[in-house]
Amino acid sequence: MAQRADRFTARRLMHFAVRATIGFVIISVLWVAAYRILPPPITVTMLGDVAAGRGLTKSWMSLSDMDPDMARAAIAGEDGKFCSHDGFDREAIANAFRRNQQGGRIRGGSTISQQTAKNAFLWQGGGYVRKGLEAWFTVLIENIWGKRRIMEVYLNIAETGIGTYGANAGAKRYFGHDASSLTPVEAGRIAAVLPLPKKRAAIDPSGFTRSHGNRIAALVGVVKRRRLDACLD
Repeated sequence: MAQRADRFTARRLMHFAVRATIGFVIISVLWVAAYRILPPPITVTMLGDVAAGRGLTKSWMSLSDMDPDMARAAIAGEDGKFCSHDGFDREAIANAFRRNQQGGRIRGGSTISQQTAKNAFLWQGGGYVRKGLEAWFTVLIENIWGKRRIMEVYLNIAETGIGTYGANAGAKRYFGHDASSLTPVEAGRIAAVLPLPKKRAAIDPSGFTRSHGNRIAALVGVVKRRRLDACLD
């Protein structure tokens, strides 16, 4: 009798797990499909800034209206293989894993696609669950959105300063004008802020932020000449 009850419980749990998985897949696909057309209204990270009293400033700008050097700077600074990978840069991930095994500051190997999936649908931080969900949403946006939409969403929801989200809001905050017209230096400085937006500022930067921004600015022309941004045409 007890064995029969155990088997019944196991079947019910399995049935629930299957239904929950199917439900999650359907909801996540519909969610991603909606954001293929609609701008994400808010993210978990934005809510965190609001809850912490840091405020929220964002100003959506389509990729067509944004200066192309902004996307080139993002590619130069964050993901040089953006147009050629399937959402995952396996070489960068392997290199990051080897460096992290040696100790010291933890480094990631995330692509712009992975960062967009995390920013749009998930929360900051690590953990296997979050990384697993990030991989799932990365596959979805690569197949449902395509590269151009991924870059557009990334440049509109990525943190560019404390309580500031998107390249357009960042350009207004740091340079007093929108992102429709950026110099390579301005685009490079915004891109340099992206990895640590709460600790760096694009206006009058110093130290690593200044030098990194200058390196990115110098690479903007390389990205253009080598057509590393061809998938955004």
